[in-house]
Amino acid sequence: MRILRNIFEQNRQWADSIKQADPGFFSRLAKHQSPYILWIGCADSRVPANQITNLPPGDLFVHRNIANLVVHTDLNCLSVIQYAVEVLKVKHIVVCGHYGCGGVKASMEETDHGLIDNWLRHIRDVQRFHSATLIPLNPDERFDRLCELNIREQVVNVCNTTIVKKAWENGYQLTVHGWIYSISNGLLTDLDLCVTGPHEIPEH
Repeated sequence: MRILRNIFEQNRQWADSIKQADPGFFSRLAKHQSPYILWIGCADSRVPANQITNLPPGDLFVHRNIANLVVHTDLNCLSVIQYAVEVLKVKHIVVCGHYGCGGVKASMEETDHGLIDNWLRHIRDVQRFHSATLIPLNPDERFDRLCELNIREQVVNVCNTTIVKKAWENGYQLTVHGWIYSISNGLLTDLDLCVTGPHEIPEH
């Protein structure tokens, strides 16, 4: 079947429901976007940013990849951050991971996963940085804790981008947050990672 007709039908139903509730919604949305949050999340299909935050289109500018990584050689992610900060003028950057992350789990295995192992190397570095914390834990606890520590490291990486550092140097009010989502209960948790300037960047 070349066309996924059910998707188009569901799209029409969704658009109709929005227009019934707010007839001018799409005309306003078409004129400009003014999100106040950049969301850097995992590509996992179970973690859709707008749905879990219950925010409408236009409120979140979203970048997603395997295991919500922020890598300083990833021009895709860096370009998103730059556009969000310098053009859209977002006030918040949220790095949101989730428990049960497949990328984090794969990074803990000795199995050869192919090309993605190059990407997962970044999470293995997180394990190495925090080995003293992780080794005493049982496997389930270690998995959950590594999901949290990975978010912490990505928050640090966001804060150390030239884009965010420049914004702070210029006096721009920008806050970087670290959150985690639980697929098992649908709830977000603030990991108490809230950085408003260079002086608050967590140490490894």
